[in-house]
Amino acid sequence: MTSSVPEITDRISCVICAFNEAPRIADVLAVASTHPLLYEVIVVDDGSTDNTVEVVRRFPSVTLISNAVNKGKSSAMATGIAMAQCELLMLLDADLKGLTHEHVTALATPVLLGEARVSISLRQNSLLIFRAIGLDFVSGERVISKELLSNLLGEIHLLPRFGIEVFMNRQIIARRLSIAVTNWPQVTQSRKTEKMGYLKGIMAELRMLADLLQVTYPLVLISQTYHLRSLRIAMSPVDV
Repeated sequence: MTSSVPEITDRISCVICAFNEAPRIADVLAVASTHPLLYEVIVVDDGSTDNTVEVVRRFPSVTLISNAVNKGKSSAMATGIAMAQCELLMLLDADLKGLTHEHVTALATPVLLGEARVSISLRQNSLLIFRAIGLDFVSGERVISKELLSNLLGEIHLLPRFGIEVFMNRQIIARRLSIAVTNWPQVTQSRKTEKMGYLKGIMAELRMLADLLQVTYPLVLISQTYHLRSLRIAMSPVDV
């Protein structure tokens, strides 16, 4: 069964941050830029040194923002959110594989229908522990209200490079916002080892982990996961 597009007037701004994603971002934009629920797609190129910008420019409906230097995902995402025109945001990573219109619809629908305040994806290659507990607390694929973050953009700009998901979790928990977990069993994310080679990829993963630990302590990450799971609503399984 696939997800049909709901008859809803709410508009969604899609924000995608990219750094050296030229081989991968076109597949994501081909879906996002043609989806009827997405009013606009904003790509923040975070100082890429490959031809990511040229690839994005192949999609004339996509708004491109280019950072002259690499500032990290948190700052780039804050820049994109500030530019978004809609009250709802869909945040997507630029390196997804297997993404389809049905996946975007499934992620958006629980929030659009008022069933949940936040929607978070659970990809096929999310870490085993995340799949076991049914929640990927650092998933970059989310639907969330702009209002939740718009007054905090200055703070987000100052976060560690990969601290935004943990920061968003903190706001979700503080407001007790209901969460829909959207299963994406056919969607994967390119691993850093795949993009950079084994050694560089492992080092990049360790730097990302260090960023998470700058935002909060390990025990707090465990606590976040517990609280996020308590906010999760029951969802009917959908094959996307």
